[in-house]
Amino acid sequence: MRLVLLLSIFLTLSGCNTLVSSATKDLADNLSQAIQNQNDPDTVRQGAPAYLIMIDSFIQGSPDDTSLLIAGSSLYGSYAGAFATEDPDRSRRLTEKSLQYALHALCVELPDLCTISQQRFPEFQQTLQKTGKKDLPVLNAWGIAWAGWIQSRTDDWAAIADIPKVKAIMQRVVDLDPAWDNGNAQLYMAVLNAFLPAAMGGKPDLAREYFEQAIALSEGKNLMAKTLYARYYARMVFDRELHDNLLNEVLSATAASPGMTLINTLAQEQAQQLLNESEEFF
Repeated sequence: MRLVLLLSIFLTLSGCNTLVSSATKDLADNLSQAIQNQNDPDTVRQGAPAYLIMIDSFIQGSPDDTSLLIAGSSLYGSYAGAFATEDPDRSRRLTEKSLQYALHALCVELPDLCTISQQRFPEFQQTLQKTGKKDLPVLNAWGIAWAGWIQSRTDDWAAIADIPKVKAIMQRVVDLDPAWDNGNAQLYMAVLNAFLPAAMGGKPDLAREYFEQAIALSEGKNLMAKTLYARYYARMVFDRELHDNLLNEVLSATAASPGMTLINTLAQEQAQQLLNESEEFF
């Protein structure tokens, strides 16, 4: 870090701001990859807060850099979803920051869509059709951040009412590129359709289709897809056989996979917990 700091100072004094920006982006990217490939969640749990402050400092220096904004949104959202669920107030603060970074990236990248969140749903859907494949990074980040924001506010019906808009965003990602991010958009669509019971607008059959697509597109490497499949779908329809089979598959799989080791390790931890509760739940 001392070398990075000295390099940044030297380049700034030399007027090479573009090189500083490039070095910052590289550092942020490398940091994200290092976290994704970590197989010890406790190391990330204890060390990630320092990384959150670091990414804040990067964004403060380049507030309109969409790559940094997306990285910051992803880091804050991932940390909240993985490590702050037992502290609702903290989770809401972290997901709020994640969403604000994503919204700012949207406004920078697509200024015509900056106020889209305030539109009524029919107009919202029409406005989304103006986006193209080049907009996938910011669309995906925005949808994921908004979904995390809602998940930390399940007791707020105003937040729950935003689910159709988030589903529309993720569906647009799927329409533009079904294989984007190894099927992660399909995984979010699956959870969003299984988030509520059928009597309240949930669509369990559609959720199952999206779960299967997400598993296929990741070639089975994203173990969290199967864990969430068991948690959100199998439990909703009281299918214990599917529930236990999915979780046992997760536990017997290898967690190590480039870019997915951390999420797979967490998936196995959650799978064991769900399996331990199976007898009581069913």
